[in-house]
Amino acid sequence: MSFRPAVWSALACALPVAWLHAQEHVHPRKKTSATAAVAASKPPGPAVLVNESRTPRTVEVTITAEPTLLSIVPGVKTTAYAYNGRVPGPTLEAYEGDRVIVHFHNRLPEPTTIHWHGMHLPAKFDGSPFYMVQPGESYDYEFMLEKGTAGTYWYHPHPHPFTGAQVAKGLFAPLIVRAHDDPLPKSITERLIVLSDNRFRADGSIDIADPSTPQGNLDVSNGREGNILFVNGQVMPTITIRSGEVQLWRVINASAARVYRLAIPGQTMLHVGNDGGLFEKPVEVKDIVIANSERVMLLVRGTGAPGSSTVLQTLPYDRYVAQTRPSDWNTPRDLFRLQYAKDAPVTPVAIPAVLRPIPAIDTALATRTRVFVMQGGFINGRLHDMNRVDETAKLGDVEIWQIENLVGMDHPFHLHGFQFQVIDRDGVPEPFTSWKDTINLPKHSTARFIVRLNDFPGLWMYHCHILDHEDHGMMGVLELK
Repeated sequence: MSFRPAVWSALACALPVAWLHAQEHVHPRKKTSATAAVAASKPPGPAVLVNESRTPRTVEVTITAEPTLLSIVPGVKTTAYAYNGRVPGPTLEAYEGDRVIVHFHNRLPEPTTIHWHGMHLPAKFDGSPFYMVQPGESYDYEFMLEKGTAGTYWYHPHPHPFTGAQVAKGLFAPLIVRAHDDPLPKSITERLIVLSDNRFRADGSIDIADPSTPQGNLDVSNGREGNILFVNGQVMPTITIRSGEVQLWRVINASAARVYRLAIPGQTMLHVGNDGGLFEKPVEVKDIVIANSERVMLLVRGTGAPGSSTVLQTLPYDRYVAQTRPSDWNTPRDLFRLQYAKDAPVTPVAIPAVLRPIPAIDTALATRTRVFVMQGGFINGRLHDMNRVDETAKLGDVEIWQIENLVGMDHPFHLHGFQFQVIDRDGVPEPFTSWKDTINLPKHSTARFIVRLNDFPGLWMYHCHILDHEDHGMMGVLELK
């Protein structure tokens, strides 16, 4: 990657030589509109919801959840649950400052919701199980996108205790919030990469095991993993890139339990954003772990020769207890083919030294520290009860939450409604500040984060985001008042 001379000194120590070769050869490229840049990246990404509103700074869309017959696995028809007839569902795109109105229709044979994962919005629009939408009913979600919320999110159902089954049947989709002053060059091609996995029976039906069976018991313990890996609903698709081109990859892990460790053989990537969007400076990585429900933003440069190809892989990552670890856990899996166009190489674009300043929340502002212990399918020794409030907090308070994982497998901890900043992991300070809504707790580990519980009173969920664990009751309720 090349960089403008004015920003070279700020990034030279952080980036690999391979990313810096063309520094003295930077030539400004013609910038296209954000819409054009996104349109260029659509195949093979999910479709985009059409804005029905003609009011400025208003995005109004309709989403319908209903059973649909789809070819999820090539050559076989599967009865799935789908948003607007698609798996993954269509992407909701909007800008900071927009008012978002979603007309949701539930045509499923069971109750459901839409949870806007990672979004800061009123509790009645969060899509938690306190606001179920019954079969045949409709519900309007409405919220404002505040300044500073630009990032990669997703939406999915949250009907306790059936979240895992509804996601497995196909209800998950991307949500992208953009900034009008996005610091990345608008000429960068953007790729939306939704990772999921699933398991099917011989007749093509989705295999959701009965909990009383050995497979069902394993799913409850491990979290349900599928043997088929999908990228944007496709098996081993091809994504194109030109030699020298820099692409922005927005990656969403929509799997119920699978953790991905992403890598491109023989090259590095630049990690530029987490759940809540861009952070201050690019971080060079050879691979990156993305737990279920997390998102990452990566800058990837085409280092291969025209006409060549490589792959994006998920490398071995041991999130399991030894007794239930799959036999193939340590086998790398290919996710998609990265195909280089035969066109002549292009000059890499310049990347700013500072992407987005993120002031750290001062820990001295914290009014209290809460401790949450994850063990044996419980949080603080309790199973979730819809009629019980587990924690009470005052609106506007800043708090430190200490999450302790006492068991021998990973648990991702998700807080609804409020983004947070990780302070440290096992006593080691977080190397950079970013906005998160989910933090993965590796086996026998502890992490602390700081959160400002502002704007929206009400009942808020926190839970393990292994969906089988969440459905089993590894979840609690915070009342903010």
